[in-house]
Amino acid sequence: MLAGAGVNTRLSHIGNNPADYHGFVNPPVVHASTVLFPDARTMEARAQKYTYGTRGTPTTDALCEAIDALEGSAGTILVPSGLAAVTVPFLAFLSAGDHALIVDSVYFPTRHFCNTMLTRLGVTVEYYDPMIGAGIESLIRPNTKLVHTEAPGSNTFEMQDIAAISAAAHRHGCVVTMDNTWATPLYFKPLDHGVDISIHAATKYPSGHSDILMGTVSANARHWEQLKEANITLGICGAPDDAYQILRGLRTMGVRLERHQESTLNIARWLEEREDVARVLHPALPSFPGHDLWKRDFCGSSGIFSIVLKVESQDRFKAKAHAFLDALSLFGLGYSWGGYESLAVHVGLSDRVICKAPTEGPVLRLQIGLEDVADLRKDIEAGLTAAAAI
Repeated sequence: MLAGAGVNTRLSHIGNNPADYHGFVNPPVVHASTVLFPDARTMEARAQKYTYGTRGTPTTDALCEAIDALEGSAGTILVPSGLAAVTVPFLAFLSAGDHALIVDSVYFPTRHFCNTMLTRLGVTVEYYDPMIGAGIESLIRPNTKLVHTEAPGSNTFEMQDIAAISAAAHRHGCVVTMDNTWATPLYFKPLDHGVDISIHAATKYPSGHSDILMGTVSANARHWEQLKEANITLGICGAPDDAYQILRGLRTMGVRLERHQESTLNIARWLEEREDVARVLHPALPSFPGHDLWKRDFCGSSGIFSIVLKVESQDRFKAKAHAFLDALSLFGLGYSWGGYESLAVHVGLSDRVICKAPTEGPVLRLQIGLEDVADLRKDIEAGLTAAAAI
């Protein structure tokens, strides 16, 4: 019935069948730890669909099935956060003595995990330029086992040639993982571009309301069993109440993303014309260095991007950034994104090895929510005026 249907139609119907639950539109929230077996033989063989709460319930299965329908994946696991969605596959596919290539524009908590726990476990971590494309083959060693990608990159939104990187990595037997939180599977489907493991912080757009923490990890058929086994071994699972809320959020994710995209492009184009803004870091703008890659591979853009303020001397970067932020009233000062409310943060890029921070001024990341554009522009205008006064 859903073959060839539009995205909002699919989002409205994937993940559960009301006929399975007496006609109720939404699946019930099943809370479970212990699951009973009818007899000893069934218990010994675990010969029934559900065996213990950590291994899934009808509620978590409904969300996994919905994510699989969006990703085109063989299977999906649920984990308690977006960061866990990155770290669990790293633990699943890397061992002591292995070498991992991590994009330098990566989400900072991912870098922290790599530089601390992953290194302590005996994995060698090397960061690479996000724009390297097929040239990544020159960095692959005999013991390279995993290549991690993220596009657009965290905070500075560098694009990557995912297909070229995946092809090069696969020639050497490497697993390719991708953090696809920015685009969601609606605007980019990693597995269609050669990625093996698609990672998503469902905390963001699938939730949409800044109140749920969850990550999803979706694998192709070749890597699904190993990912699933690692997740069971680690004992990590998503809670059924949270799964229910994420499934509920999915129903409106398409229309919310359309609104985020429209408002964000309006504001980004306006900021690009301002003399007090040195650069706008948004892949959907033709002026952005990775725009051609975005246009080739993506079918939409979401609600988060960054601006670089134009500041004369580096010793005034922080003062100008703080003045901008403190003058905002509609934009909240907070981490995360993907919710209905607009947010702003002064980005720190001191962790970068290759993709160094812009020199023209401080980087301010803006999450454009569902408020009216005219009101958001007035708020940003107040921030820019305050920064100019410092």
